[in-house]
Amino acid sequence: MHDTTPAGSADPGQPSPAFRVLQVVLGLEFLALAAVTVWLLVELVTSPASSLASGIALTILTAIAALWLGSLFVGLRNRRPWVRSGIIVWQVLQGALAIGAFQGVFRVAWFGWLLLIPALLAITLVLSRPVTAALVREDADRD
Repeated sequence: MHDTTPAGSADPGQPSPAFRVLQVVLGLEFLALAAVTVWLLVELVTSPASSLASGIALTILTAIAALWLGSLFVGLRNRRPWVRSGIIVWQVLQGALAIGAFQGVFRVAWFGWLLLIPALLAITLVLSRPVTAALVREDADRD
């Protein structure tokens, strides 16, 4: 069988640079969303909301999204194959938010770029060969 391992490649137990960059991107996204959740919670308690029900709902949905993103980060750290689909879904949702930030009455282009660039980077990385290889199930041969 032909060996396709490139010369000078790292130890198979060590994650590739692409895998590490994906971990950093996803970790930063998780920390940012957790910070937004805390900020929304503080705002909900300290500032009067025009609609208390909407403020509570937005805070709860943001907390759920942060928990989901945190579970994706932990799954990626543990090299679970199921994280690929979740990461792609999250990045597509983040890209949709970025597109919304580029248009409309309240458009803020810098915020759109702040959301879009990591989303595109993460999608590219999660579909790259080194990340895909790192997330392949070890018992795939037996299925």
